[in-house]
Amino acid sequence: MGLFEKYLTLWVGLCIVAGVVLGNLYPALFAFIAGLELAHVNLVVAVLVWVMIYPMMVQIDFSAIKDIGKKPQGILLTVLVNWFIKPFSMAFLGWLFFKVIFAGWIDPQTAEQYIAGMILLGVAPCTAMVFVWSQLTKGDPNYTLVQVSVNDIIMVFAFAPIAAFLLGISEIHVPWETLLLSVVLYVLFPLILGVLTRKRLERKNDDSKLMAFLEKVKPWSVVGLLSTVILLFGFQAEKIIAQPQDIVLIAIPLLIQTYGIFIIAYLAAKAMKLAHNIAGPASLIGTSNFFELAVAVAISLFGLHSGAALATVVGVLVEVPVMLSLVAVVNNTRHWFTEKPAD
Repeated sequence: MGLFEKYLTLWVGLCIVAGVVLGNLYPALFAFIAGLELAHVNLVVAVLVWVMIYPMMVQIDFSAIKDIGKKPQGILLTVLVNWFIKPFSMAFLGWLFFKVIFAGWIDPQTAEQYIAGMILLGVAPCTAMVFVWSQLTKGDPNYTLVQVSVNDIIMVFAFAPIAAFLLGISEIHVPWETLLLSVVLYVLFPLILGVLTRKRLERKNDDSKLMAFLEKVKPWSVVGLLSTVILLFGFQAEKIIAQPQDIVLIAIPLLIQTYGIFIIAYLAAKAMKLAHNIAGPASLIGTSNFFELAVAVAISLFGLHSGAALATVVGVLVEVPVMLSLVAVVNNTRHWFTEKPAD
């Protein structure tokens, strides 16, 4: 493990601070970068995501994907957690904290906005960042790709009705162009590039060129991750400084949700006797969020300066350091699982 990977939590923490500081010192610069978007998808962030996950896509061996149907347990776990547990537990925690526990501190209208933002986070399972978490836990890249692909297909059809039901409205405007473009930019493009690269480097009975290439590009994954963190926190720096108390209140149920969902998924994976390289990514997919989509939908529905948009931003604030802590948990409990792929 390299120096950057070994101390990744420290680097992420420093980048969060750097993003907030730079965002407050140079708001015009970050506003300009934030404006470089298409269908609410920031193009600069998209490029950094490519840099982050491209090396992981090169590792995917499509010849091995055909055998994944023989071991569907990990996919089943991901689907159950993402679509039958996570959205409803997030909605419940939002109601519990902002309608009951924090009711005396937050006015009812603002509370409704925060709950809406949390719900949008809960209905948007992770698409891009999960490839980072999978690599950090030595997950099976082929299986992770299939898990993400299944979630993306379900999300296209299930996001709107589940969000509408939980938000308590009959119709919800979902920017489909944002949803589809995000999947194309964050998954499809880097995947195609990774496949073409692997095909060019692979030689029969000789993977030396492929391995050498992966060693060269692997550090760029960390560079992409850290640069993305700086940008995301730079974009929202003024909000973070302006509303510190509300950010803490929003973060509390989000933390409970994140760790709670992980515990449910990880213990279920152990009970199902999944291999560690499948159990880790399966649990982390269910735990993390597609925050780019959640932020875009919150802004589209409720406005840039709404409580819902702020709640989704706090989701970004919470997610990266929390997910790194869960990566550490997965790596330190490797002995709980078999290393062999599940049959």
